Amino acid sequence: MSFKLSQLLNYKNIVIQCHDNPDADALACGYVVKWYLKKKGIDAKLIYGGRSMIQKSNLVKMTELLEIDIEYVSELEKPELLICVDCQYGESNVTLFEADNIAVIDHHQVSGELPALSEVRSSYGSCSTLIYEMLKEEHIDINEDPKIATALYYGLMTDTGNFVEISHPSDKDLRDNAGFSNFEITTMRNSNLSKEELQIAGDALKKAEFSDKFTYGIVETRPCDPNILGIISDMLLEVDGVDTCLVYSVQDFGVKISVRSCIKQVRASELAEYLTEGYGGGGGHIVKAGGLLKRDMLEKAGIEYKRDSIAALMKERMLSYHRDSEVKYAGINEEDISDHKRYIKKEVLVGYVDASLLEVPDRKFLIRTLEGDISIKLDETAIIIIGPEGEIYPIKREKFEKSYRPVDDPYVYPGEYMPMVIDTVNGERYELIPHARSCIAAGGGGIYAKQIDHRIKIFTTWDPDNYYLGVPGDYMAVRTDDLKDVYIIARNIFEKTYEEMKP
Repeated sequence: MSFKLSQLLNYKNIVIQCHDNPDADALACGYVVKWYLKKKGIDAKLIYGGRSMIQKSNLVKMTELLEIDIEYVSELEKPELLICVDCQYGESNVTLFEADNIAVIDHHQVSGELPALSEVRSSYGSCSTLIYEMLKEEHIDINEDPKIATALYYGLMTDTGNFVEISHPSDKDLRDNAGFSNFEITTMRNSNLSKEELQIAGDALKKAEFSDKFTYGIVETRPCDPNILGIISDMLLEVDGVDTCLVYSVQDFGVKISVRSCIKQVRASELAEYLTEGYGGGGGHIVKAGGLLKRDMLEKAGIEYKRDSIAALMKERMLSYHRDSEVKYAGINEEDISDHKRYIKKEVLVGYVDASLLEVPDRKFLIRTLEGDISIKLDETAIIIIGPEGEIYPIKREKFEKSYRPVDDPYVYPGEYMPMVIDTVNGERYELIPHARSCIAAGGGGIYAKQIDHRIKIFTTWDPDNYYLGVPGDYMAVRTDDLKDVYIIARNIFEKTYEEMKP
């Protein structure tokens, strides 16, 4: 699903919402969308909710210098259109307000069902980059207003660690092309911490705890602006011997957490989800994420809401995540199948797309799905399988011809979010479903598989830079014709598509 900014002009009563405790990227995006609508004759309202107003010194300075008219609200009269920027409607860090229509402009991983008006590009380093690209599509130059260029530049800068984490060409375009005010950027950059916040960070880091075996660090800080947790996390990750870290703060309403990772074996977003599971929610990027463990859910589970009890919970979860997660690399060694059973595919109708029909160049792409982005290399020999629940995975043409049989039945996509192929070099998008055809399993040798009883991360042969996560109950599968080809199949999908091979 995607849309253009001009489609917002079909509505008149519009509210733009940032996530709770908005950061610079969220403020910039809301500010610029409001500016765009004003240019088109629509006076929109910019808001945020949550438990506290903006306090962080650089953000207060940002609203003053750039004259960002944003309102903190706890109640909202239902608008005709609510636009969520730098966040997704219904997320745990977005105060829920009713609206006749919802739009989403975001750069995080997709966390749930998206409305029809959605533009989510999680390969971008900032949502400011997405707004920049959407304005370009409307032939609007951000440099016609220095404050607009400065806001987007600062949003990108802060969300990418002063540009250290930039990789996408669109991020680089914004960085290089924005005609920002050097005075305002310097002022905001040098107002990142108040004296009190510096003291909070310093006191917290003095008590940091480390695991040499699993190369992580944990820090508890006293209650503070949630953005300070991210600053402390960034500092902690720069310590030699720390590959992942957790910073948390016990507040009246719950435990706020900030997570970082600099290794491909741990996605920060997945670690945040694990740490908050059962008590709240978490998510974010591959390298940066956050979340909240809600006080009422902790107490309902019988956990005493005291610092010692919370500290024990955080340490136990951080340890168990690293200790109990197995990592495998497909394509290197043959898998031991002595405890596996042999399965064959049921005759379930699925979809496939011949990559040669997309006319894609021979290089890496993102396949965007509701579950997130899959990074793969596509060439004319690739076949993209679309499973019974809309799951996506690529295989080589020769394996497809051995394992599947094309049929004439019309293909009907079973999912809600239409997957897209995105060129990571130039941002060009290719629709998959118009090229999809139907096929069924052709029998063959099937697979060896076993149900797993712990977390397993597998770096597959088709995506060696990103792991596929299996949790207890899922299945680890091995192709019978290639014992090095190992991958994960979710339990619900496995039970629909495979049956044990009879002797």
